[in-house]
Amino acid sequence: MPSIRGLIFRLFAFIFLAFAASLSFSQSGGNSGTVSGTVDDGTGAVVPGAKVTISNPVSGYTRSAETDTTGHYKFPNLPFNPYHLTISAPGFNAYHRDVDVRSTVALVLTDSLKIGAAATTVTVDAGDLLENDSTFHTDVDRELFEKLPLESASSSLSSLVTLSSPGVSADSNGLFHGLGDHASNSFSIDGQSITDQQSKVFSNQLPSNSIQSMEVISGAPPAEYGGKTALVIQVTTRSGQGVTTPTGSVTSSYGAFGSVTGAIDLSYGGKNWGNFIEIDGLNTGRFLDPPEFRVFHAKGNEENIFDRIDRSFTDKDSVHLDLNYSRSWFQTPNTYDNLNVQNVVSSGTSAEPIIGAVGDADQRSQIGTFNIAPTYTRVIDDHTVFNFGPYIRRDDYNYYPSGNPLADSGAPNEQTSSIAQARTLTNAGAHADISYSKGIQSIKVGAMYSQTFLRENDQLGIVNPTYNSPCVDASGSPLVGYESPQSCGGNLPNPNYLAVLAPYDLTRSGSLFSYAGRADIKELALFAQDQITAGNWLFNLGIRGDLYNGLTAARQAEPRLGVSYKIKRTSTVLRASYARTLETPFNENLVLSSEGCLNEVLNPLLACSPGATGTLEPGFKNEFHAGLQQAFGKNFVVSGDYIWKYTHNAFDFSVLGNTPITFPIDWHNSKIPGLAIRADVPNFHNISGYLIVSSVAARFFPPQVGGAGATVGQTGLPFRIDHDEKLNQTTHVQYQVPGRLGPWISWNWRYDSGQVAGSVPCYNDTGDPNTSCGSATLPDGTPAIDLSGLTADEEAQAGFICDGVKATPELGLPALCPASGFKSSLVRIPAPNTENNDKNPPRIASRNLFDASIGQDNLFHGDKQKWSLRLSAVNITNKYALYNFLSTFSGTHYVTPRSLSAEIGFHF
Repeated sequence: MPSIRGLIFRLFAFIFLAFAASLSFSQSGGNSGTVSGTVDDGTGAVVPGAKVTISNPVSGYTRSAETDTTGHYKFPNLPFNPYHLTISAPGFNAYHRDVDVRSTVALVLTDSLKIGAAATTVTVDAGDLLENDSTFHTDVDRELFEKLPLESASSSLSSLVTLSSPGVSADSNGLFHGLGDHASNSFSIDGQSITDQQSKVFSNQLPSNSIQSMEVISGAPPAEYGGKTALVIQVTTRSGQGVTTPTGSVTSSYGAFGSVTGAIDLSYGGKNWGNFIEIDGLNTGRFLDPPEFRVFHAKGNEENIFDRIDRSFTDKDSVHLDLNYSRSWFQTPNTYDNLNVQNVVSSGTSAEPIIGAVGDADQRSQIGTFNIAPTYTRVIDDHTVFNFGPYIRRDDYNYYPSGNPLADSGAPNEQTSSIAQARTLTNAGAHADISYSKGIQSIKVGAMYSQTFLRENDQLGIVNPTYNSPCVDASGSPLVGYESPQSCGGNLPNPNYLAVLAPYDLTRSGSLFSYAGRADIKELALFAQDQITAGNWLFNLGIRGDLYNGLTAARQAEPRLGVSYKIKRTSTVLRASYARTLETPFNENLVLSSEGCLNEVLNPLLACSPGATGTLEPGFKNEFHAGLQQAFGKNFVVSGDYIWKYTHNAFDFSVLGNTPITFPIDWHNSKIPGLAIRADVPNFHNISGYLIVSSVAARFFPPQVGGAGATVGQTGLPFRIDHDEKLNQTTHVQYQVPGRLGPWISWNWRYDSGQVAGSVPCYNDTGDPNTSCGSATLPDGTPAIDLSGLTADEEAQAGFICDGVKATPELGLPALCPASGFKSSLVRIPAPNTENNDKNPPRIASRNLFDASIGQDNLFHGDKQKWSLRLSAVNITNKYALYNFLSTFSGTHYVTPRSLSAEIGFHF
């Protein structure tokens, strides 16, 4: 008797093959639709030259066209959203209607004008601000994010998501954590799914200058999305189709840290074709977020080229092709402990090795990324569209150690080994779907197949002479030098000595250990979903099936359900949704993380947690959402969701020393409740803006069941992961000075209450089994904080103060500081005897960051050719603040110091 799961997958296969059998080769239409129509005068005579405007007041999207000699107009590449359509022509009354673009199936309209006085005013009411959808999401168009002061030029897409989407906890180096999960986000670029991590230490991101519109889904994901779904970021790229006159821009900027950017883009096309191309580059002295507020050894550069080609062969057949290549090179920022590093320079196997300066740490990375994604679309009839799209994408990552690998040791808490890495991640696959839209139903059925080829090559060598010392002194402290436990002389053999590591100890004439791993990760997904509109009710019904065949295998049937109800009288939408998802491990360093703890050489070098050996296992998540959207008149709308997420096998990652190299790790389970709110003011007397507020808990439960690294959770009790944050908010306000040529002003305020900082020392002597604090005492028995494990620089990084004396990089605090006199200016230390890893962990101190931009889009009052000028300031108050401190998962990083920049552009 076949299982229920087996029957579901057979049903999926039958549906898909039945559709495919009647069609030829095709591809995904992506995240956009088309609205076209004919304008007549009510008697059947067409109206040429009528102005047609389509807009969404919340996202800021707006586009205009004129009807041709046949009265026809067309808006291709429209992001999925509701729109307000306005038509005006001399001698006719203005015409208004609402259209809802939810499918690749084109909406074909016939609009009749009535004779009367001409009018061009776009009328917006509360109904235009509402969206009857069961899934909470945020819409952002180019009109908005072109004026947002973004924190990071090297990861502008990440900055855009962080600043515009609720439920996001900001992290260093372009990382962002959606709704309590570590980087469990997927990007859908014109329908191509990318579930690999997009921080600038993993991959080069799509340049924001190539993006037309973005929708961030933070509610329960529809059935077409799987893999990493904490946030689903749908991106619609810019297109040149219909742009009959070449248009484009050339921009350049210069700013703090010697940052220089340059970009050029060009759009051109006709009725049946179009091309958009964008090229940009960046060179900066602060590419990554350093572990010191003062910036040094943080240089980097990046180059991008993106090209989108659209071509319609017939009324039924069309192709669009995305091409992208990016390259980045950057240094791993140093700490003061990484400068003038002292290490063994000779005679490491003798009783008296020579210690000397081996230079500064100089670790670097280079990433090359390319993506090729063609899309073929076949229009079957007025209600049905079939799509098919193959793609190939590759990240080529290289990490280079210092010229003298002994310089990589740095501070004892940072790195014990010198590491070199060359790895590739190649993702190839195809996706196909068929969309049917008629009446109250919008149905989509599809399949996706991908194969990810992982190739990992690593070299490691011990560079800390006391890490695996053969001998210890009478107090048990490891000694520099000596070749083996048999050569200790008057000292003692080290009971923890690992002879297996001796050949790879570079301080004792050893050589590098080499590791090579590879894996092919195969994934197949089948889905069917139906959106049903019945009066004021909307139902989203879906089912997805995932087959994962990587280092382990998993099968999952995943129902997706959603319902919303629109109360027109009060301008309210109520909604609730549920999703079950298959959770798969991160692909970056997956092979080494899964196999390393089983290797007797790698196990100690990778700081493997006891029992956390073996392959990372896929898990599953159940998530529930309930929320509402409320409009107040025509100028204000607020939307919010409450979230409950329960994950079995919850994923995070662990950082390897002072490097950007991380390992995926697997915890037994997690529980994540949270609240996300967004409020919008579309336009009120030339003022527009939004407010996003989030409060999301991230409770993880030991044991760590897979993956390399991580040393938290040793109590066996629940703890808050390092990206748990009680509250964050972003307020954005934008003002357009009245008048056609007036400048605009844009302002951001970002508040973060602070992520968990588990490595902050504290005091607790209550016997609480779930505390990471110590219980040291001074000689007189006074409770004390033990700081002996930190360097002076690490104490200064955290802003530690003992009895009114502040630590500096050159002068540390006493090894034991009275608990009552221990404070910090940068982290929040729980009061003595109150710390609990779940209820009251140490946290980064709260911070308020303010950014602003002012610009003029037409400096010299040009008509077709315009010059623009923009001045931006990030962290205006030069707030001295941390992202994190000595995190097992991400290390230590500071927010960007005050950064001023100026950009000039020529637009044609």
